Amino acid sequence: MPEPAQENPYPDSLTPGGGPAPHPQLAPVLALLGRWHGRGRGEYPTLEQGFRYEQEITFSHDGRPFLRYESRAWLIDESGAPLRPSGRESGWWRVMPDASLEVTLAHPTGIVETYVGRVSGTEIEIETDHVARTPRAKEVTGMRRRYSLADGELTITQEMAAMGQPMRHHLRAELGRRED
Repeated sequence: MPEPAQENPYPDSLTPGGGPAPHPQLAPVLALLGRWHGRGRGEYPTLEQGFRYEQEITFSHDGRPFLRYESRAWLIDESGAPLRPSGRESGWWRVMPDASLEVTLAHPTGIVETYVGRVSGTEIEIETDHVARTPRAKEVTGMRRRYSLADGELTITQEMAAMGQPMRHHLRAELGRRED
């Protein structure tokens, strides 16, 4: 029988006052903490048509100088009814003392991306430094993302270079903070 274990003494926090104190290096990204939910639209030249989706994103911390990140999305029809699961990714956002970022994201489709970027006020821009793929993963060669915070809304735009296409617009979503 396994030895009894205590409850995790270092839980993640979704709010600056809801758990361990945030590391001082997180100051530029504290406004991201929490759960976000909203809708977006996507397109890409290799797709027959554009699409609509809903997305949930969670940012949390455990007192160290990085954020835990998780995103889930699902396709919706024109009336907003869910159709099927879509993009999913999780990873870590490391915040450096100079407000630069190093981000690592993994996708269940066999793609792992490392990003570098910067926080500038309410704007965050990151771009892939490296993309690794499993042998059967879709060809993705680069990504660029912009996160903008304004009036309690998180707007995310994403460009992608994939399937022989140059870097071009792929996704745009507007998310609001969830208080649940």
